[in-house]
Amino acid sequence: MGEKKVVNVLITGGEANAGPPLGPALGPLGVNVVAIVKEINEITKEYSGMRVPVFVEVDTETKTFNIKVGIPTVSALLAKEAGIPKGASTTGKDYVGNITFKQLLKVANVCKQKSYSTSTKSAIGEVLGSCMSMGIKIDNKPPPQVLEEVKKGLYDQQIEAENTEAKS
Repeated sequence: MGEKKVVNVLITGGEANAGPPLGPALGPLGVNVVAIVKEINEITKEYSGMRVPVFVEVDTETKTFNIKVGIPTVSALLAKEAGIPKGASTTGKDYVGNITFKQLLKVANVCKQKSYSTSTKSAIGEVLGSCMSMGIKIDNKPPPQVLEEVKKGLYDQQIEAENTEAKS
């Protein structure tokens, strides 16, 4: 086992290449840059168009590598779900997108992996905060209204059904 070097880069999902920032960082380590780029693109293709943190751990002696992919930002995930390039320019006034509660749940479940949320409901609250600042409605309702409805338990069945589906 040789020394381990870790290269941290932010790439656009599915679009890594041997140029900067990857090539110059990996080249001196003597690894097969093309093979690493190919694997990164394979792993990140589901995040197409989104900026994703990628960590490449290289064993400098054996030239073996291990790739870990982080999770895109909440705003990047929401923009993809809403099909918008970016959020509204005036927070809380303009709405530029709309997603379904099921899409909101999907983003919340992805984000729960990297957040301090202890429950799906708290993760939903975090994502709704981002919806508010980005100008994204949920089922044509403003985020504060949806947050109140979640707190009142109006979405409990949907949340429970989604969590059961995810486990099976």
